[in-house]
Amino acid sequence: MLFLLSPAKSLDYVTPPQVATHTQPLFIRQASQLIKVLREKSPQQVAELMSLSDTLSGLNVARYQAWSTKFTTKNAKQAALAFDGDVYGGLDAKTLTPAQLDWAQAHVCILSGLYGVLRPLDLMQPYRLEMGTRLATAKGSNLYQFWGAQIAAYVNERAAADTSPVVVNLASEEYFKAVDLRALKPRVVNCVFEEYKGGKYKIISFNAKRARGLMVRYAVDRKIATVKKLQGFDAEGYGFEPAVSAPDRLVFRRRQTP
Repeated sequence: MLFLLSPAKSLDYVTPPQVATHTQPLFIRQASQLIKVLREKSPQQVAELMSLSDTLSGLNVARYQAWSTKFTTKNAKQAALAFDGDVYGGLDAKTLTPAQLDWAQAHVCILSGLYGVLRPLDLMQPYRLEMGTRLATAKGSNLYQFWGAQIAAYVNERAAADTSPVVVNLASEEYFKAVDLRALKPRVVNCVFEEYKGGKYKIISFNAKRARGLMVRYAVDRKIATVKKLQGFDAEGYGFEPAVSAPDRLVFRRRQTP
């Protein structure tokens, strides 16, 4: 079973990692091609391309210039420990033990506009490049065309080791679109997290993002290997709702936030 996550815009390169174990990212050649395109952009062009402030565009132009094909613990950090957004608040990877991080390494894939796919312990240099960015390359006008079927092919390869391969999609729509479903072979199970508000259940973005990270943490803590066992997810007041779920769409609801 593989869990797919989105990356985060917020990054933490200040907190020291609790483990020294790390791996090299898998798509360095492709990331290098994208960096080459980004280095040709002025701060103003980057700001317009990504809807960034002048300060943020300047920061990221500097990141592109500093980016290197050599990943070390001096210029990079393990991906699951470097990302610092809502999803990663739920995952709370900085409190995982080495053994738990090893399990996550074998079962979690983080989708990335720049890196394609990152494993939790893959070293990652800081960057900003959302998957939905319309960055033109020799392969097309956006990152979906750049990555094509490469991400799906990698997921197929990872899932092939399982007798009943399943991909649990906990990524946003923007990122999951980068997985070419025509090429993807494993069964896909989507998880939906809803809150009771205004007299009905609805998806609230911030809470749903955190819940995706909580779901991965639940799986890591228990070494979840089947879809059935995912239904036991009960973190922070959520509960499985079979009446509104389907075999490939698991719905979890809560009436009050903690």
